[in-house]
Amino acid sequence: MSPGSGPHTAERRGRPRDAGTDSAIIETVLRLMEEGATIGALSIERIARETGVGKATVYRRWSGKDALLVDVMKSLEETAPPLKGESVRNDLVSCLEFARRRGLAKRSSAVLRNVLGQIHSNPGLWGQYQETVIATRREAMHEVLRRGVRTGEIRPGVDLDLLSDLFTGPLLARAVLRPDGSLEEGLQEGLSEQIVDTVLAGVAPPPVAGG
Repeated sequence: MSPGSGPHTAERRGRPRDAGTDSAIIETVLRLMEEGATIGALSIERIARETGVGKATVYRRWSGKDALLVDVMKSLEETAPPLKGESVRNDLVSCLEFARRRGLAKRSSAVLRNVLGQIHSNPGLWGQYQETVIATRREAMHEVLRRGVRTGEIRPGVDLDLLSDLFTGPLLARAVLRPDGSLEEGLQEGLSEQIVDTVLAGVAPPPVAGG
């Protein structure tokens, strides 16, 4: 792993780290993002000042800002509830509902917007976000989709990467691209169900002739 490519890349000599200080630094970054600070505008100096520690304290824990931001992203991760496995349709709804609820969290939304703004200027950080946050969720959905192909609910030969994007894209659009959009359940009643049913209708196997 290259320097700065992951959290806590180098243990520094000296007194043992205080986990409370780690948490305080991460909390500061999250608060600043919630208040509208962009990743580009954040500096180790500002983070340290806002936390009430010296820059050396931050650098003893992280080799640089990107390494710190990876831990910030990890701090927001939740374990998705287990899928029941009784219905491909219902499991897909559960996947989207988990993503929808996360999109309602101000902190998760602030981090997502910040990271999306860094796609071109900081592709390394975007890659870390993909590995840290997106990959596990995407694989969970792919497993449900593969099961749908096996059970005949999804026709064979469909590009699962594209299909996954068709399910999650509307949530992303409402969370990031549409300021008038909302993920609130009261305003978008049954949104996850509508998305799943609409997409599944387009990829279902054709009816059997004479059936």
